[in-house]
Amino acid sequence: MAKYRKLGRKSDQRKALLRGQVTALIQNGKIITTEARAKEVRKIAEKMITLAVKEKDNFQTVTVTAKVAKKDADGKRIKEEINGKRVTVYDTVEREVRKDLPSRLHARRQMRKVLYNVTEVPAENAGRKKNTKVIDLTDKLFDEIAPKYAGRQGGYTRIVKIGLRKGDAAMEVLLELV
Repeated sequence: MAKYRKLGRKSDQRKALLRGQVTALIQNGKIITTEARAKEVRKIAEKMITLAVKEKDNFQTVTVTAKVAKKDADGKRIKEEINGKRVTVYDTVEREVRKDLPSRLHARRQMRKVLYNVTEVPAENAGRKKNTKVIDLTDKLFDEIAPKYAGRQGGYTRIVKIGLRKGDAAMEVLLELV
């Protein structure tokens, strides 16, 4: 008996399919897919959430001073003329930064191997690069999902059967985070 379902695909296609579905599950909280795919996605997603729960508080808070350019109301840098040259004006700012400890950093890198990068485009300005945001799903796992499941010993996902798909009569299910 095999350790995993092959889903009728070659290994590279299968891995890409599963990575895409795990990414969508973590981003949206639920996906609709076939039963076989859902069972495979569940295995991977549970491992990602378990990693996040184990390492959620494993960081240090460090105060960092940085030089940041002053900006006007439009978001453009303010420049002054000094000795005949236009020079950008900077402020020094102190910020609190989270610094991952080695085990959390390793967990973050393990998650990045599985999760795809997600770019969010707002609906009102579709097609414009200016308003797009890159969402870091590893941060979402550590900051939002892990605290939610901190007291739980596994079983982070639920599979609910919806019914048969119209085209090929495959059993469709809703895979969601509990």
